[in-house]
Amino acid sequence: WAISPDKKVRVLLRDVGGRRLNGPNDLWIDAGGGIYITDPYYQRSYWTRTKPEMDGERVYYLPAGNSEAKVLGNSEARVVAADVVKPNGIVGTPDGRYLYVADIGAGKTYKYRIGADGSLSDRRLFVTQGSDGMTLDERGDVYLTGDGVTVYDTAGRKIAHIAVPEPWTANLCFGGRDKRNLFITASEGLYVIRMRVRGVE
Repeated sequence: WAISPDKKVRVLLRDVGGRRLNGPNDLWIDAGGGIYITDPYYQRSYWTRTKPEMDGERVYYLPAGNSEAKVLGNSEARVVAADVVKPNGIVGTPDGRYLYVADIGAGKTYKYRIGADGSLSDRRLFVTQGSDGMTLDERGDVYLTGDGVTVYDTAGRKIAHIAVPEPWTANLCFGGRDKRNLFITASEGLYVIRMRVRGVE
């Protein structure tokens, strides 16, 4: 859904090819308004279905500028990464050139090149760690979650680890007026750390 400031709701994507998505988990919006969506399957106790309708867990791209009717026809959303086990966290670089996708099922994070049409190519292993949420700072450092927060530089070298006193660290983002506050959600709490670098989202 897209919810406007005046609370109007617009459905962006209902299904793909007549099949319900597994459970859209995370997204990144490019500069043109196109949306990259990870679609892992996590069975929920409140669902009536007990198995996925899709035959895989993939990354989709929904181009910008679609009318609701056009989007509901599901002709625009397309698979851009099927070479993953269970994609979860996702984030792109500010220049729109690269997309990081955390494959939490494989315990790896990949870096893709973004094409002019939103397609992905040139997949490269970034680090051997999966992640739930992801974010980037102004230096291009990549922040991954799970056991606290682990920070990698652009070459994939581990440069920091932020311990979080909870079993699982789920998501994170930079915020505040100057984007120097790192907000972290964990199993049962929300944490904030004042950083020396700014976030880019």
